[in-house]
Amino acid sequence: MRILEEGKGEYLKVDPDSYRAYVRDHKPHEMVSKLMSEKEAVEKLVHDGDYFAYDCNYFQRGPASLIREIIRQRKKNLWLCGKFTYVACAMLVEAGCADRIDIGFIGFGPWIARAVRENRCKIYEYSNAIMTLRLKAGAMGLPFLPARSFGGTDGFPHSGCKIVEDPYSKQPVLLAPALNPDVAIIHVHQADEYGNARVFGTGITHQECALASKRVIVSAEEIVSTDEIRRDPGRTSIPHFAVDAVVHAPFGAYPGTVQGYYASDPEGVVEAMGAMFRGDFKAYLEKHVYSVNSHEEYLAKVVGTKKMAEIRRRETIKEGYGA
Repeated sequence: MRILEEGKGEYLKVDPDSYRAYVRDHKPHEMVSKLMSEKEAVEKLVHDGDYFAYDCNYFQRGPASLIREIIRQRKKNLWLCGKFTYVACAMLVEAGCADRIDIGFIGFGPWIARAVRENRCKIYEYSNAIMTLRLKAGAMGLPFLPARSFGGTDGFPHSGCKIVEDPYSKQPVLLAPALNPDVAIIHVHQADEYGNARVFGTGITHQECALASKRVIVSAEEIVSTDEIRRDPGRTSIPHFAVDAVVHAPFGAYPGTVQGYYASDPEGVVEAMGAMFRGDFKAYLEKHVYSVNSHEEYLAKVVGTKKMAEIRRRETIKEGYGA
């Protein structure tokens, strides 16, 4: 296959066979309980220097409570999969947890320009579609997948993609390198203690994220029985054998929404976005992360029962999936 053009960006090494070997040797294929606290899950499974992926974003079924726990534990040198996201990348970089980002779409602002200028963060350019394709390739055990987009853009030279001659049509086609993150965190509607998980309504790449990553933490609004999972197996989008830890995290996406469970908190969203656009997360992190020791304490002391009742009341499913 003839290479016509290639990006110069650093990218996570593609090694499908090594990933398959890791899954074979480390994933718990038997049905064992994986319930643990957020603190325990992050301590055990998120390591300094990891390539780190998360599904959705801080305002839309994102694993917000787990992201705050990672910051609370002051993890370092994470390389972020920045797709379909807003303030989470800014929080992780400004907290000193992350120093590299593969950018599909992130919430831009003065924070990233300053971080790059001060050599605290390196960025590599992609698109949301290409980052999703990379995870899909990783989940499929392939070294790359082809696409007919992104080539010819200003971002291509700053990526790890290549343009090759299609051996069938002889026309140029882009190849996106596969992505097998070291760890992924995913917030779901329901899960059982073994890690069988359900996502109702809109998803992005929760299944690909889980199947492509070496270690997976699932946080769930509800822990349901395995009998309930077996009653309607078609709703299970993440299988137990892909999951390493299950965390019970009601309101785990706050200040964002979880479809059918609770609406977003406009005040909380504006507060987070304001910190990002000002390029100053110090006060936000102190209030929402460092002032408490756990998600349960955060809900009690920072969010409050009145706010939780209000956002739950405002969320009504009129059609489609209901819990």
